[in-house]
Amino acid sequence: MNFESIVIPAMNDFASLYIEQKEPVKGFFHYDITENTVYEKRYRDLMSRNINRAGIARVIENYMMKFPQSDKTKQSLEKLRNENSVVVIGGQQAGLLTGPLYTIHKIISIIKLAEEQESKLNQPVVPVFWIAGEDHDFLEINHVYAEAGKSLKKISFVSNNDEKKMTSHIHFNKDEMLQWVNTIFMHFGEKEHTKKILSTLQTAIKQYSSITDLFSYIVMSLFKDYGLLIIDSADPALRKIEEPFFSQLIDQNVEITQEVLSQQKEIETQGFKKAIEMEDSAANIFIYLNNERILLDYDSERDCFISKKAQIELDRESLHELLRQDPEKFSNNVVTRPIMQEWLFPTLAFIAGPGEIAYWGEIKQAFDFLGNKMPPIIPRMNMTFLEAAVERDIFDLELSIEDILKNGVTRNKALFLESVADQELRCMIDQAKSFLEEKYNSIFERFEENDRGLLPLARKNLSIHLNQLDYMEQKANHSLEIKHKTILEKYNRIERSLKPNGTPQERMWNIFYYLNEMGESFIHQLMEEKYVFDGTHKLIRI
Repeated sequence: MNFESIVIPAMNDFASLYIEQKEPVKGFFHYDITENTVYEKRYRDLMSRNINRAGIARVIENYMMKFPQSDKTKQSLEKLRNENSVVVIGGQQAGLLTGPLYTIHKIISIIKLAEEQESKLNQPVVPVFWIAGEDHDFLEINHVYAEAGKSLKKISFVSNNDEKKMTSHIHFNKDEMLQWVNTIFMHFGEKEHTKKILSTLQTAIKQYSSITDLFSYIVMSLFKDYGLLIIDSADPALRKIEEPFFSQLIDQNVEITQEVLSQQKEIETQGFKKAIEMEDSAANIFIYLNNERILLDYDSERDCFISKKAQIELDRESLHELLRQDPEKFSNNVVTRPIMQEWLFPTLAFIAGPGEIAYWGEIKQAFDFLGNKMPPIIPRMNMTFLEAAVERDIFDLELSIEDILKNGVTRNKALFLESVADQELRCMIDQAKSFLEEKYNSIFERFEENDRGLLPLARKNLSIHLNQLDYMEQKANHSLEIKHKTILEKYNRIERSLKPNGTPQERMWNIFYYLNEMGESFIHQLMEEKYVFDGTHKLIRI
């Protein structure tokens, strides 16, 4: 493997300015992540707080018992029980086969930053991955992209398409899941490591039945040797230790909402769009009824919590009573999830994607109101895997890898086609069109004077001739593409690999494509590398 750092702007301006720690965005956060002492400051701040490390360690240990582990896993649990410990944490939805590559990039970022800071602080720093099992948008996680012919195809697992349950409550049909996984690998193609990887996945599918459990198994099978801890946000045992915190969220929902709205107004005055959509009535809590996750609003006039969609109305005491009886029915939204994590964990740093950076910036005042600081928000590492065959195509076409990662290859491909096009033929066709339009305009004028009823026929006749010329031009262009198909396919391969459909590789490709090509040692090779959290894009030649 060969690493190269490239400066690539983030997908949104807010995140780009944050990575560079420029105002006004810098002021929307509590810590300057470019300061050399930022982690020492954060560590001192955490040591003054009372956090139930033993409780959260017990919940995580019990959750992880049914998934692959190693001595490193057990060491991380012991570290977490240490009153001097802190964590590096980040999370993601439980995508099928782990979902897009950025989930893997985030996990690597969590582990590597924890390793780095444990060495520098000389204190126990534990990597924790928070699985958003309480999320309920199954359509976001039910697919993988794979090559089909000369394009990327979205291959969806459609069995549970109509589910509105939390992801952790969605159970799959094992035969259908096995068939779906086999279809994915059929598109990947049979390679040296295919049978072994498929065998592992088939065993997991037979052993587990929920989307989140299957995700957890895969993550731990890949990263168990690096001390990673995982927790499902929908785990019933976690809900029990969250109960007093949900009680606080119920009682302070108005103030939290107003603080977020105030922060949003300040951000909007600086020209940025809101990342979180919320109303004055938002309670920022979901409850789970009849297998459906329902977002609550707060009616201040009647001091009650409602959902017009589900025709629910609960007064404050009734909601508290429901919480006492069944905390599993409660879950957080985008505003209260970071707050809950801060109450549960001694968070040295939160690893975030560009979108997460934007919404964290909108909750600073809510943290202030609750008497806490947001942790340092560290951008996850952005990576692109560059295969040798694709790099040869780039070299042959004399393209810039940096330009491709920023802009794709559409413009370069168009310029190539323009350079080889038959310009004389194009000119002839344009002249023929102009000649026809000129002559037909004379015909139109004559009919206008003598027989207006024939005008529609004349106009239709011109349209037919022009369409025929367009068709001839299209055929000429198609012939040109056939003539130069070898070169054009190089452009297409580069685009599919590095900038598919105009989006970064990490948003469409899946880690199992690369595992199928190189085996599970690919993960170990990635983990052996040293990473610098400097906001640059990591180009990894494989």
